[in-house]
Amino acid sequence: MRSKLSNQFLRNFLMIFLLTILDTVLAFVLLSFASGLIAGSLAKNRYPASAIVRDDYNEIDATAVVENGGGVQVVDRDYRVVYSRGLDTIGKDRLTVEEFTALLTESKDKPYHYDILYHPEGGFWLIVTFPTSIRLDFALVYNKAAAAGDYARAGGAIALVVLIYLSVLALFAFIYSRITAASITVPLRKLCDGTRLLREGDYSVRVDLRLRNEFAELQNTFNDMAARIEHEISMRKRSEEDRRRLILDISHDLKNPMSSIQGYAELLIRNPGIPEQERDEYLETIQSNSKRANRLLTELFELSQLDSPEFSLKLVKTDICEFLRQLCGELVPLLEREGFRYEFDIPEDSVFVMLDPDRFNRIIQNLASNAMRYNPRGTQATVSLAVQDDQVLIDFSDDGVGIPDELADTIFNPFVRADDSRNSRTGGSGLGLSIAKKIAKAHGGDLVLLSGSSRGSTFRITIPTI
Repeated sequence: MRSKLSNQFLRNFLMIFLLTILDTVLAFVLLSFASGLIAGSLAKNRYPASAIVRDDYNEIDATAVVENGGGVQVVDRDYRVVYSRGLDTIGKDRLTVEEFTALLTESKDKPYHYDILYHPEGGFWLIVTFPTSIRLDFALVYNKAAAAGDYARAGGAIALVVLIYLSVLALFAFIYSRITAASITVPLRKLCDGTRLLREGDYSVRVDLRLRNEFAELQNTFNDMAARIEHEISMRKRSEEDRRRLILDISHDLKNPMSSIQGYAELLIRNPGIPEQERDEYLETIQSNSKRANRLLTELFELSQLDSPEFSLKLVKTDICEFLRQLCGELVPLLEREGFRYEFDIPEDSVFVMLDPDRFNRIIQNLASNAMRYNPRGTQATVSLAVQDDQVLIDFSDDGVGIPDELADTIFNPFVRADDSRNSRTGGSGLGLSIAKKIAKAHGGDLVLLSGSSRGSTFRITIPTI
């Protein structure tokens, strides 16, 4: 790719090189043409010496020349300035032979135009002088009468100058083409290298072109794409790990009750003469474990249902304050039975939200169930409601044992428990908080664990008001 682009730029600049040569030739032609156009309008061409010369230099009319900024001088055979009007660049009344010769031969080196005419009959030189505006002294003269050696030397010099000019121009075109090509090929090569690494699985690759042109936009697009792919791959790996862990947790949590059910059932089958009291204890254990397995399967089904695209809430306009008071009233007998103290802080005002009552009830029930399962008797549970920035904030707090810091970030993941022993007395399914959070999100809100509590834990439910 780099070679192709570099060669393409080289071809383009060679074309520019040829066009530059053509443009140079055209410039000389146009300058000659322009010189011809303006020649007749210049003062030096409108008032030449031949137009104003007279046999008697005293009769020369220099008025027009002087009015146009020029001057007229007459030098006789003795090199004396016998007549002078207007601009005088000689500055003397008499010239030496050397000075007059220098005037004739060196006039082109001065910023003046001299038109010198010798009048044989009068025996004087008429000099008409004008300030030079612009002078281009380039001319190509060909004379067959010149010596052959002069032709060769002059032609060689001209050819050498043209060759040097073309070589320098070609060198500049080549260097500039490479520089221009590199400004494109280098960023492209970096982008290609980044794309190759990305294709090979290195999703941490980023490109830094240090440019501020369109390539910078392409760089940002590439880096954003790489970051998004890296995030998606990370999420996919995490999801796969969560799935494997979920399967292991399900297997583990189902294995214990099912093994217990199977063991006690086989014991009852093999020993039909077991005393009635002992048999009833075995049957109660079978029933308890079957309920535990059934509860786990029910919650798994509910969690799967919440993740389904077909899942939807049955929302109705609800006074959340009145509804929460009813829920708290239902919790009172359960809290008292577990030996919990309680406090409710719910405003008397009406605050309306769009709510699925049955689903939202599940959030409160799960939070209360967790608080009573993991905290000792005498713990105080507090439920409060506030409205802030068009959001209803419901805090469910307790002053119990709290949640370990290492679980704060994962407490809402399936099968994460504050008590990781998974025993049947204190350990729940580990799905309650995950289900509650999904229900809160489905309502357009959220369920979070507030940090900074010195004792116990505080869960906050947010729901938008209407």
